[in-house]
Amino acid sequence: MIFLTGLPISYYAAKYGLDMDLLTRGAGFGYIGSTISSFVYASFTFILFALEAAIMAYALELYFHLPLYAGYLVSALVIVPLVTHGVTLISRIQMITQPIWLLLLALPFIFIIAKDPGVVDRLMLFAGRSGYDADFNLLMFGSAMAIGMALIPQIGEQVDFLRFMPEKTRQNRFRWHLGVLMAGPGWISLGMLKMLGGALLAYLAIEASMSFEQAVNPVQMYFAGFSQVFSHPEVILAVTVFFVVISQLKVNMTNAYAGSLAWSNFFARLTHSHPGRVVWVIFNAMIAIMLMELDVFQALEQVLGLYSNIAISWITAVVADLVINKPLGLSPKGIEFRRAYLYDINR
Repeated sequence: MIFLTGLPISYYAAKYGLDMDLLTRGAGFGYIGSTISSFVYASFTFILFALEAAIMAYALELYFHLPLYAGYLVSALVIVPLVTHGVTLISRIQMITQPIWLLLLALPFIFIIAKDPGVVDRLMLFAGRSGYDADFNLLMFGSAMAIGMALIPQIGEQVDFLRFMPEKTRQNRFRWHLGVLMAGPGWISLGMLKMLGGALLAYLAIEASMSFEQAVNPVQMYFAGFSQVFSHPEVILAVTVFFVVISQLKVNMTNAYAGSLAWSNFFARLTHSHPGRVVWVIFNAMIAIMLMELDVFQALEQVLGLYSNIAISWITAVVADLVINKPLGLSPKGIEFRRAYLYDINR
């Protein structure tokens, strides 16, 4: 479902060079209507920013004994100078860190499967603390789907990079389509494997006598994973923290960049002023810090439950315009985002 909703959005964003806000305008939300969706999207980015920065703060506490409140500040503010220089620096950092990140991401699973092939079978039989047995349960499946679908708005961040795709030509059309597919809806392929891998690491953490609360913390997950790779506790801890910090920096650069664009779009229409994207990067970071200090993890289920409903409604409405209205001639073939040609609210 996430792949299918991301496919048309990615294609049109890359073809016309538009971000999610302009695609939303063209999908019939109208000028003011798309302003509201920009606010929803911006809110989603700082919630994700806060979650990811909190994970990094836990890692800093574990290794450097940095108090959480200070770790929250460091984890959020370190992103600001990296993002203020724009997508060029972000892309360069992502490319430099990608090989080591991929290696550390895969390393624990290689050792886990090699040392204990039966762990996957044990995971499949693990019923958790839900009170249900290990057989398939439709209610539990639906609950998991509801949480998973909250990832649908991630396509908005993918689009923020896809809009810089070069123009499609006869010579590059294969690479162009492959790039759109991999960087657009294809993100969920790796995302799906990471979620399944996270379940395996959490199970290993539980087998290592960690509590359920500890086992859902990504830092503890990878500590359990790297325990299968290295034997010295100091090395395990250092590699775990290093990997977590790289991961959170990579993902939060994207969150901060996308959030700054969404806040800029929203406030530019409310105030008719453009103070600059850097202002909104800092604004996004400040809100994220506030959420972390309020312990956002405790409200994770409620927050994702609310935003998954709102965000899915928004994204699928855009998809419906692209895959139904346009082919049927109910909306223009191109993406109409010019202010003078739009209603304030769609009619």
